[in-house]
Amino acid sequence: MPGAAATAKKTFRGRRKYIHVGCGRGVLPRTPPKALFCARACALALVSVAAAQASATPLDSYLDDLKTLRASFLQTLVDPHGREIDRATGTLIVARPGRFSWEIHPQGAASGGGAAAGHGQLMVCDGTNLWFLDRDLEQVTVKPVDAALSATPAMLLSGAADLHKSFSITPAGERLGLEWVLVEPRGTEADFRSALFGFGHGDLKRLILEDRLGQTATISFEKIERNGPVAPGEVSFTPPAGTDVIGTPRK
Repeated sequence: MPGAAATAKKTFRGRRKYIHVGCGRGVLPRTPPKALFCARACALALVSVAAAQASATPLDSYLDDLKTLRASFLQTLVDPHGREIDRATGTLIVARPGRFSWEIHPQGAASGGGAAAGHGQLMVCDGTNLWFLDRDLEQVTVKPVDAALSATPAMLLSGAADLHKSFSITPAGERLGLEWVLVEPRGTEADFRSALFGFGHGDLKRLILEDRLGQTATISFEKIERNGPVAPGEVSFTPPAGTDVIGTPRK
């Protein structure tokens, strides 16, 4: 697996204009065994604390006291050759632990029109099931949340997935005033290869997502509201009348 710096450099360079993301020896004669044991225990504790602090990333810090999140975003999608193939706007709502809504509308679709707009996609995790509505196809797919724990970075933000169990989390340096963290799924079931989270002044500003087809989505967040109110209905889902439902939701 390539290092975080190499992966970030590959993602940032060229075709994407968005981001060019031994100890000395000594003898202590006649040291009492109890004192020696205590010294070793203290040393191990200090090493453990230092290791924990060293492993913390801006993403860990960001999630520490996160309860809810609401943001709008602009998403651009490029193909493996760097050509832009899609542009869309959307909204993200997170209610930890385990609930989120990720809605996206192709550029030009009615803003805020919801299902009536007739375009775009909606992904909702209600804590039990993960729902995906494709309005263009009038189709809903559903699976239990534990069968899709690393399907999307939104699950990571919502706390539906165990952060360090489901993902490899690595600091990826600073670019263009943002501090980056590389996230890679440990399993093979995820829909993405890697995700770069960009933080500025403690806020999540940008997300660069590479899917398994080699396409790269760059998501720029704005109008971010942290730990504000989120109504239960905003992170729950009922299939619209007339849509085909694929899969069986867990009760």
